[in-house]
Amino acid sequence: MDNITHILAAELGQPEQYVDNVVALLDEGNTIPFIARYRKEMHGAMDDTVLRDLFDRLNYLRNLDKRREEVKNAIGEQGKLTEELAAAIDAAGTLAEVEDLYRPYKQKRRTRATVAREKGLEPLAEALFAQEADCRLPETLAEDYIDPDLGVETAADALQGANDIIAEMISDDAEVRKLLREYMLRHSVLASAATKEEDSVYRLYYDFQQPVVRLQGHQILAVNRGEREEFLNVSILTDREQTLPLLYQIVVRPGSAATEFVRAAAEDAYDRLLYPSLEREIRNTLTERADEGAIKMFGDNLKPLLMQPPVKGKVAMGLDPGYRNGCKVAVVDPTGKVLDTAVVYPTFSEARKQEAITELAGLIRKHAVEVIAIGNGTASKETEIMTAELLKVVGSGVSYMVVSEAGASVYSASKLAAEEFPQYDVNLRSAVSIARRLQDPLAELVKIDPKAIGVGQYQHDMPQARLDETLSGVVEDCVNAVGADLNTASASLLTHVAGLTAATARNIVTYREENGAFTARKQLLKVPKLGPKAFQQCAGFLRVPESKNPLDRTGVHPESYAAATALLETCGYTVEDAAAGEIVLLEAKVRLYGEEKMAQRIGVGLPTLRDVVKELAKPGRDPRDELPAPLLRTDVMDMKDLKPGMELTGTVRNVIDFGAFVDIGVHQDGLVHISQISEKYIKHPGEVLSVGDVVTVWVLNVDEDKGRIGLTMIKPK
Repeated sequence: MDNITHILAAELGQPEQYVDNVVALLDEGNTIPFIARYRKEMHGAMDDTVLRDLFDRLNYLRNLDKRREEVKNAIGEQGKLTEELAAAIDAAGTLAEVEDLYRPYKQKRRTRATVAREKGLEPLAEALFAQEADCRLPETLAEDYIDPDLGVETAADALQGANDIIAEMISDDAEVRKLLREYMLRHSVLASAATKEEDSVYRLYYDFQQPVVRLQGHQILAVNRGEREEFLNVSILTDREQTLPLLYQIVVRPGSAATEFVRAAAEDAYDRLLYPSLEREIRNTLTERADEGAIKMFGDNLKPLLMQPPVKGKVAMGLDPGYRNGCKVAVVDPTGKVLDTAVVYPTFSEARKQEAITELAGLIRKHAVEVIAIGNGTASKETEIMTAELLKVVGSGVSYMVVSEAGASVYSASKLAAEEFPQYDVNLRSAVSIARRLQDPLAELVKIDPKAIGVGQYQHDMPQARLDETLSGVVEDCVNAVGADLNTASASLLTHVAGLTAATARNIVTYREENGAFTARKQLLKVPKLGPKAFQQCAGFLRVPESKNPLDRTGVHPESYAAATALLETCGYTVEDAAAGEIVLLEAKVRLYGEEKMAQRIGVGLPTLRDVVKELAKPGRDPRDELPAPLLRTDVMDMKDLKPGMELTGTVRNVIDFGAFVDIGVHQDGLVHISQISEKYIKHPGEVLSVGDVVTVWVLNVDEDKGRIGLTMIKPK
């Protein structure tokens, strides 16, 4: 464990004591949001991202340790574990290195070398491979091993068997594999070629070559998919004449009669065993690297999407566009409660569009609708055009926003949606979801499998367990950063609160329905199957606005209530003063008193003191309120209205390896290529942009036929 702590501390740039503390907290069953928020003194205020990296790496290193022991035991059972081999296994820094060392001792299927050993040719192979200075000629030496009963009819048969054994020995050598693998990763080229003449989305890769070291993640994933769908042949090209001398340096010893024989066996090992095996390994390594990059990018995109500022306190209308089945309409109040529903048919004819405008205008006036959310799917453009006309009819005071409806159909057809809205059909549930996405993106999006939200690339090609783990972690971090109202949060939202499971979340909702609203945090302990440990993990993230104790309405953890009360008393305030917002000088008084002195007085560390002060100064604060407000529109443009050089304001909808897609209000998102994002060099668009960012762009080009818009964020000169 000490070695693992040392490695983690070095990799993360953190003191070993902090790393030890985090590992101990994780092993005790504490959640990452709880550790990040309420155990800062123990880890120096690492954020949740660093803690998740530590957790992932800890699991890898523990699995590596476990595999080392398994390999040593397996070799030991064969009676072949030497001190040198055990030391090499213990020193191996990756699973690949451990497997290389285990390879010669692993049980294999029958190979050419296995057959040769069964014929008694291993001593011949070892004698030749030793390449002693006084070694006899291979042809002469081989005559001693002719045995027709074993199937060795001639010296040539014996030499062929010896060649097969030596080739396998070379292929199984850990040093050889490591050297060639590293060389191939540095100097090889990935090549792809078309398998058929027909056009496809893979046409960029029909005649493609790129050095392995320069391959981008999206290129690797694209050629992999093209290969699976049989549009591409993919291979790793390595200069054989440059690579073989590296192999000779390790296995060939000049000055022996066996030297040339071993050289030929080394070439056979390279061509028949090493190269094909290492090519597969490199393809797997590239895929794993691309997968991890894509999964990280998916998580990086998901976080700002979930943390989009809510449009609070407004009656919203959700429009789920459609052609044949019409446009589904739902009006919801500021809490998300459904007030009205309808179906209109604006795409059927001009007359039906005017009927739709009249009906929607009536709903807007009846319920005092202030914002309209339009799903961006089928018929979205026509619905947006109708909405722009509608706003001219109803006058000022109403605006709209096109929201991503990715996953809305998944949600509306789910068991959860059926339980929530049994009285509505699938289509109307989608309209409700779209309206609520504008009001509170986080509360609505947590009801949907994160993979269905559509802010990544090639998500269906990813290792699904790893993708689920990463995205679940992002959702958990977002939910706990915002907190949840214990009396209004859905079971879906509560499931992502630290310490709660799907079962305890449902039990909270059931308890609420049977006993009325919670009036104190400590009531959580009465919820079935929610014990002290779960209470410790979740309590700080759950708010109880109806509680008589004002601290229950804040992010102050119950374990710090005494410290918070002492803090207020020391500064001349009461808890009630904090609830009434009458402690505006609290931060100044703490600074005047001295932070370290105050922390010591109330019995907490500095990080906890600062968090408590922040919570008391702004009880119930929502971190999303500090972000730029979403971009609401009142009019619509068409692609034909766009001209090169035109300046527009848009919202980033997706960030990918080669650029970002920006919604500029013309239904079709425009692409800002990575080269057009900044005048400075950037390795990845994510260095500059996040999903939800409101940005200024200029039109570069428009291709109406292909529905493509090129944008730049670099101001034209």
